Amino acid sequence: MQPFVIGYNLPIFIAVFSLMITISDARKLALSFPEVIELPHFHLASFRANEKIFATLWEKEKRMMVKLSPVDQSVFCDLNKGVIYPVPNKWGLQGATFVELQKVKKGVLKDAIECAYCLAVKKPNKKKDEK
Repeated sequence: MQPFVIGYNLPIFIAVFSLMITISDARKLALSFPEVIELPHFHLASFRANEKIFATLWEKEKRMMVKLSPVDQSVFCDLNKGVIYPVPNKWGLQGATFVELQKVKKGVLKDAIECAYCLAVKKPNKKKDEK
């Protein structure tokens, strides 16, 4: 194995670390959609549209949970094994999906957040309808 040499390995170093999504990047992506608000959800930051949580940010674990349809969850998980995977409990069976921020590409994360957002805004809000 070759030793790390500054200059020689710099493009590899930049390429690897440019793939990492920061907590701030993930938050900005989630908040970039219309009428999204950030509110606390237990110890997590949650992102809501149409009064529905579509994503939560797990800062300590450097991951995001997005709420996907079963079809979207299957597609994202098949394409990015180890990077995107169902939450390992009953929530995961209902579309709750973890995204590892240090491994995912920004475009893939944006697409996953967009799918979750669209699912939240297209469902009727029973609470709003009752008012």
